[in-house]
Amino acid sequence: MNPTTKFRLSLMMFLEFFVWGSWYVTMGTFLGNNLAAKDQDISLAFSTQSLGAIIAPFVVGLIADRYFQAQKILGVIHILGAGLMYLLYSSKEFSGFFPFLLIYMILFMPTLALVNSISFNQMKSPEKEFSVIRVWGTIGWIAAGILISYLAWDSQEGLANGLLKNTWIMASFVSLALGIYSFTLPSTPPRAKRSGEFKLSEALGLDALALLKHKNYAIFFLSSILICIPLAFYYQNASPFLTEIGVENSTGKMTIGQISEVLFMLALPVFFSRFGLKKTLIVAMLAWAIRYVFFAFGDADSGVWMLMVGIALHGVCYDFFFVSGQIYTDSHAGEKFKSSAQGLITLATYGVGMLIGFWAAGQISNYFLNTEGFHDWKSIWLIPAGISLLVLLFFISFFKSEEIKPEHKP
Repeated sequence: MNPTTKFRLSLMMFLEFFVWGSWYVTMGTFLGNNLAAKDQDISLAFSTQSLGAIIAPFVVGLIADRYFQAQKILGVIHILGAGLMYLLYSSKEFSGFFPFLLIYMILFMPTLALVNSISFNQMKSPEKEFSVIRVWGTIGWIAAGILISYLAWDSQEGLANGLLKNTWIMASFVSLALGIYSFTLPSTPPRAKRSGEFKLSEALGLDALALLKHKNYAIFFLSSILICIPLAFYYQNASPFLTEIGVENSTGKMTIGQISEVLFMLALPVFFSRFGLKKTLIVAMLAWAIRYVFFAFGDADSGVWMLMVGIALHGVCYDFFFVSGQIYTDSHAGEKFKSSAQGLITLATYGVGMLIGFWAAGQISNYFLNTEGFHDWKSIWLIPAGISLLVLLFFISFFKSEEIKPEHKP
């Protein structure tokens, strides 16, 4: 890949995840402080991500693999998203906020598959090249979090003055910039050939389900769904948890997870090549269990180091599972269904798995909420730790070691 293309794709990833990181980390805190939302409301808000992810493979399969160039679809979605972000910024109560968020996430979630597809289309060896591009998405997420804490929007004073709502207007402007920029990205034309006869399964991208005929991939797919149940606890509860127990500048501190993500993203090709797919995924799932144990026993005083280590483990959790999974999915998809295959794994992880996880996290958080408005966080965090350990045992038992063969590479 030439340096110019690498830069263009890296900037795309940076902006994509800057937009998401601008509001996603702090949404639970924002809803509780600015819109007086309850745990169930916050759970419902985060579930919009999952609903969007479930729809994503059909949108991508229908459009990106068969009808229009992926970069143009990306541009249209982010321009529309900029308008929706402004409407979220203007919302005064949760009942008016939720519909706009739902529409936004239905539009946004397919873009995660689209940016991957645009990137893979320019690569000859994704297992070596993709992590170098994808790491800029993590840097974009870090930049958003550090900026929020630098501007003190998430400080006690900022929360008292309602400044956290500014995250939405920041996301709106960056989304608009990315939408315009997307039209300049390398051409990613539809790859699946359209026959004269219309087939609904092809139009909706359901042909990518053929990947599940491969037993090993089916085990990976199911494990992806299951491991995202405990992951939802982190996304939904981490910011409110740190804020409630008194950790200052929590958004900035949570970027430690993304900083470690940068390091492990760069280390992934070496680890992947030396230890293979199965061991890489095992390390990721083990890290999930450990991080939640640290959250359960850490505190804002002498145990703050446990919280910081738990946050730092995000790099291992995310990179070693999600990025490896995207590469593994691409290797099985081949040329024909690159976009819809990425949409399929998005459905499994951000869709079905997290939908269950967000619902469970909301119910469990509410169950462990006392009459004074404080949570029993130790009990809450030990539950996803246990789930992670069970998923790990399932994966170790049934997934067979597999090498990504040359003929599978794009």
